Amino acid sequence: MLDRIDLNLLRLLRKNARLPNKELADLSGVAPSTALERIRRLQQNGTLLGYHAEVAPAAVGIGLQAMVTVRLRRHSRALVDSFHTHLLGLHEVMAFYHLAGADDFLVHVGVRDSDHLREFALSAFTERDEVAHIETHLIFEFRRNPGLPVYSAQGD
Repeated sequence: MLDRIDLNLLRLLRKNARLPNKELADLSGVAPSTALERIRRLQQNGTLLGYHAEVAPAAVGIGLQAMVTVRLRRHSRALVDSFHTHLLGLHEVMAFYHLAGADDFLVHVGVRDSDHLREFALSAFTERDEVAHIETHLIFEFRRNPGLPVYSAQGD
């Protein structure tokens, strides 16, 4: 169970995962050894899954991003698992979500330009036997909210 200090450490790391331990401790009102031990525990118990670098899409050649909704022909474990594996192998896929509702997947893609998006959609989605329908939504702006909502068992 996470307490107030754990939640505060998670919030701080979510905003800036590069904060030095001493600063994390100061901002959380605990000793540096306490902050270090709590962060280690959060990693060991699977609460903290990892750290990542936020990369500017344009710096790596991504000129266009889109969300693609995908509807499968049938709802079966084999088709879902097959499509899931397929998505993991596509380097244009930045993230994806398996959904409940009319659409089965929401896929965030990053491509060079509109020609790349068209070719990618045709080859990665419409040529797949398990795919019944896709719809593409261009992203004009993408911002990650560093203030990830974090709730304790007490509801704070």
